[in-house]
Amino acid sequence: MTSVIELNARDLEQELAWFARVFDARFKLYFGQDADCQSVFEIAPPDLGTSESAYAGFVRHYELSFAERVAVVLGLAPHLRPQLLDIFHTRNKTFDRKFTEFGGIHDANGDFVPTAETLAFILAGGDLQARLALQAMFDRDHFFAKHDILRLIPQGRDEPFMKAPLRLSEECLGLVTTGHARRPDLSAEFPARHIETQLDWSDLVLHPGTLTQVREIEIWLRHGDTLMGEWAMGHKLRPGYRALFYGPPGTGKTMTACLLGRSTGREVYKVDLSLVVSKYIGETEKNLARVFDQAQHKGWILFFDEADALFGKRTETRDAHDRYANQEVSFLLQRIETFDGIAILASNQKDNIDAAFARRFESIIYFPIPRPEERLRLWQQGFSPKAQLEESVDLDQIAAQYELCGASIMNVVRYASLQALENGDSLVTLETLQRGIRRERTKEGKGV
Repeated sequence: MTSVIELNARDLEQELAWFARVFDARFKLYFGQDADCQSVFEIAPPDLGTSESAYAGFVRHYELSFAERVAVVLGLAPHLRPQLLDIFHTRNKTFDRKFTEFGGIHDANGDFVPTAETLAFILAGGDLQARLALQAMFDRDHFFAKHDILRLIPQGRDEPFMKAPLRLSEECLGLVTTGHARRPDLSAEFPARHIETQLDWSDLVLHPGTLTQVREIEIWLRHGDTLMGEWAMGHKLRPGYRALFYGPPGTGKTMTACLLGRSTGREVYKVDLSLVVSKYIGETEKNLARVFDQAQHKGWILFFDEADALFGKRTETRDAHDRYANQEVSFLLQRIETFDGIAILASNQKDNIDAAFARRFESIIYFPIPRPEERLRLWQQGFSPKAQLEESVDLDQIAAQYELCGASIMNVVRYASLQALENGDSLVTLETLQRGIRRERTKEGKGV
């Protein structure tokens, strides 16, 4: 049986050979040499209509035009056949420098990295109208950007649009080569990282009222598409679902978001606020827009921890910094309201969130410090089955006496279990537990 990689390699060989003919024709046409065609668009791409490769499926799914297909292969070339681009190292003998119209930059190894200018040269040559038309491929509304397939990565704020390097996303590269889409890497351009849990709902200990409200989100995740589509409620209800989780740290907000993803087959991405907020005007909005677009297309759950940093109250405008900060909040307000996906914001205090956001949440769910009965469950479920508790350990008494959140309890369990292993046995002593509890209370500023 032919493997996925073999199928992709076969089709990509055809595609690269076609691409080589296209830019060979462009060079001949541009420099007035004999060519077998009057336009590069006369060179028909391979017919992949019946191929079962992932690459062929990708081409068919997006119904790639000639120009879009050339753009994708140009993005692939540095990864698959970099020598194809060596011709762009040709120098202009008149000026003893590279040909400006070729575009491109050179990486640290001296290899040619194509830019939007390179694509424009291949497809448009010196035709200004055709060149301008190509720029639509890099609009935010084009599926290249919306689905994070191919995009331009500016090297600086003032860099001309067409001089930005052309990059195929890691996810797309993985799909069309090995057949496995890679998750996007956390970066300034994509400020979110994948998070998950191996636990189940039975491992989550919440107040019953909190859990009931969380289950309502799970119901939306399972049936929201049916409600909006088959039940024709899309024109009556706002798209997507927005929830605010608030309460003290360590009460299960992040774990709940992960469990919602796991139970409904959706990936959860946690937005890294340190990478989102940029000192450059407009960059924050651009970085977030990329995450929102990907999440909407792929059905991810977006989780904003410590959301106050981005969704906090707007301030009185005293200077330009305040004005731009307020503009960012206004952008987020608009973007999250039109987001056709699931966005969960987490905060320690509900009052820290801008009131304009609060009015737009479908759910506002409080995660309180566990009550004694919930703390007891956390203690009982926390230890490994291989751990043995000393006879003097009374978990009922410990749960009733010490007001700890779930994360703190698990920190104590970790500490006590490691101490038992260090002592060469599986016995968890009362003294060790009490020492671990004192450590946690000291961290929280509660004393002993």
